[in-house]
Amino acid sequence: MTHWERIEAALKGEAVDRPPISLWRHWPGEDDTAEGLAVATVRWQKAHDFDLVKFMPTGTYGVEDWGAEVTYAHNPSGTRTITAPGLTTVEEWSRLEALDVTKGFMGQQNEALRLTAEALADSVPILQTVFSPLTTARKLAGDRVFTHMRCHPDALKEGLGIIAETTVRFALAALDAGAHGLFFASQCSSYQLLNEAEYRAFGEPFDRAVLNAVQSKARFNMAHAHGDDAMFDILAAYPVQMMNWHDRRTWPSLAEARERFPGLLVGGIDDRQTLLNGSADAIRAEIQDAIGQGAGRLMVGPQCVMSIDTPDDKVRIAVEAVTGGGAA
Repeated sequence: MTHWERIEAALKGEAVDRPPISLWRHWPGEDDTAEGLAVATVRWQKAHDFDLVKFMPTGTYGVEDWGAEVTYAHNPSGTRTITAPGLTTVEEWSRLEALDVTKGFMGQQNEALRLTAEALADSVPILQTVFSPLTTARKLAGDRVFTHMRCHPDALKEGLGIIAETTVRFALAALDAGAHGLFFASQCSSYQLLNEAEYRAFGEPFDRAVLNAVQSKARFNMAHAHGDDAMFDILAAYPVQMMNWHDRRTWPSLAEARERFPGLLVGGIDDRQTLLNGSADAIRAEIQDAIGQGAGRLMVGPQCVMSIDTPDDKVRIAVEAVTGGGAA
C-alpha cells in the first residue's frame, strides 16, 4: 500500500498491510529559516519513509509576532525558551491585533511547509502544527494567564477571540500551502492546570472555532492532548480523526482509548525512555504491545516530540519493527 492508501484505510477502520507509523522531532538551528526547516523535513522523510509527516515549526512561532522574545539553548525537545512575554497586563488582551499570517514568523512556517510539500509532491500526508488558542495565550503571557482567567475572564476571552481569529487564518493558509490537515496541539487541557468547567469555557469554544473553520478543506486532523492527566474525552469529541497523547505515562491507555474514541489512535512509543534509551528488543516489544492494544486502530507514533538526541539507528529499529524490515 502507498502511504495515502494505508492512512486512508486505517482512518476508515479497513484492513491495512501493516500499521502506519510516523515519528517527529524539532530541527533547532535549521528551523531558523524556511529553507532550512524544509530541507530538514524532507531529509527526515526520505531517510525513514514515514506514512505521515507531522510538520515541525518552531514551538514559539505563534507568539513571536506578538512580541514575545525567545532564545534557544540545547534541550532534549529542541524547542526555544520564551525569555520575555509578549503580554503582561490584563488590559493588553483587548489590544491584541489580528496578525497578517503571511508575514513574520507565522509566514515563515507556512513558507517552509510550502517548500516541503512541493518537494514531497503529494507522496505522503502532511499535517501542519497549530496550537490551541489557550496554549498560545499561555505562551504569550506565561502562567499569569490562569490568574487572568479567574479574575478577569471577559478580558481573557476577548484576547482568545483575537488569537483564535489569527489561528484560523494561519491554519487556512497552511492548507493552501500544501498541508492536508492540522496537528492541533492543546497544552492546557490537563486537570493539573484547569478543571473541566474552566477548559470548557476558555479552551473548547476557541478550539472548536479553529477546527470547524478548516473542516471543508482539511482531509483529516489530529488532536494532541499534552501532558499528564489530560482531558482526553473533551478533545476526543472534537471534529478530528486522530488522537495523540502521552499514552505510556498517563490515562487512558491505548486499549482504554479504543472505547472512548472512534478514530485512529496515534502513539505507543515512549519516546523519552524506550526509544531514546531502550534496547532494540525493548523498542520492538513496546511497539508490538501497542499494536496489540490498538487492535487495528493505531498509527505507531511518539507521545509528543522526540528528543533530538535520539540516535538514528533507534528510529530505524522502530520503523523496521512496524514494516517488517527496511523502509516502507
